[in-house]
Amino acid sequence: MAPLELARLTDELDARLERADAELVRCYPGGTGVPQPVHTVYVPADRFDASTAVSYGEQALATLAEHEDLFLELIGDDRRLLERVRWRLRTRPVDDLRIDFEDGYGTRPDDAEDAAVGAAATALRTAIAAGTAPPSYGIRFKSLERPTRHRGLRTLAGFVDALTGGGPLPAGFVVTLPKVTSVDQVEAMVHAAGHLETGLALEPGSLRFEIQVETPQSILGTDGTALVARMIHAADGRCTGLHYGTYDYSAYVGIAAAHQALDHPAADHAKAVMQAAAAGTGVRLSDGSTNILPIGDADAVRLGWETHLRLVRRSLERGFYQGWDLHPAQLPTRYAATFAFYRAGRPAGSRLEEPATDRALADFLRRGRACGAFDDADDTGEG
Repeated sequence: MAPLELARLTDELDARLERADAELVRCYPGGTGVPQPVHTVYVPADRFDASTAVSYGEQALATLAEHEDLFLELIGDDRRLLERVRWRLRTRPVDDLRIDFEDGYGTRPDDAEDAAVGAAATALRTAIAAGTAPPSYGIRFKSLERPTRHRGLRTLAGFVDALTGGGPLPAGFVVTLPKVTSVDQVEAMVHAAGHLETGLALEPGSLRFEIQVETPQSILGTDGTALVARMIHAADGRCTGLHYGTYDYSAYVGIAAAHQALDHPAADHAKAVMQAAAAGTGVRLSDGSTNILPIGDADAVRLGWETHLRLVRRSLERGFYQGWDLHPAQLPTRYAATFAFYRAGRPAGSRLEEPATDRALADFLRRGRACGAFDDADDTGEG
């Protein structure tokens, strides 16, 4: 082909693909560069106070001290890893925290929930001012389904108003939108967020939210399309994450209670759809929780820790770098599994240079350093 013809063809393709090029950049901007939490700790609103994050670390350390031999056995007698976990529990035990006004709180009279909203917002402000709040935090309010819509919006508005007190929204604040069943609900959440920002004189776009994927309708629409992909793009840049809801999703698709788990095939299908929908968008993924808790006698602690270690490792291997934790005793195994994953994955020796692999490795090392698994100065010591 003559150079002039090739140039003309190139110009034609540029014109034909101009819109697609622009859409690709708009819809798939890539990561934000903000470190992702390794977990989200859910605390019922009436149990939250300004010392909750610190208290979780203290309780986790106490459980670790009581069952140290068992913990060492489960992590392969790795004392360096044990000390790294202890260091993290002392310095930053909770990465991300949600004050829960939904399932963990239940349905209560309006005056009782209003009082809990005010108390929890005041406690969070105190923790932020004292420097004891986690790097990120927020609330989960009741869903925008018709039966809970009014109460959920009232809690959201009241909490944001009480937290800001006429000032800006704290940078670490994010809310969780649960039980989403339609793209319309995501669009309604965007609409509500904009009105709250205007009414409370907040920075436009500052009220961000996560979509909790815990209904089959959010995975598969009536037309057979993956609605979760449309939900991300309907969020107008406000969606920061997709969080899988283990037990609600399992129940909705008819899985018996004894078999509801993060590693059920139905869960893997939902999370694979979430993963494909979020890829390249900058929206982060979080796995759900396990309710097999390491509390009680030594046998119960063993079962809880073994289960949690296995499930956290499994999630990490599948590209879910965050999950839910429901109890302080789960923190030791959360950090042990996470740190071991990153420390084992550091490259050793020569390897084939491949651009996609190099990018993935660079991202992997950034995640490992950000969570505290290792650092550039000392990969094994405290620091």
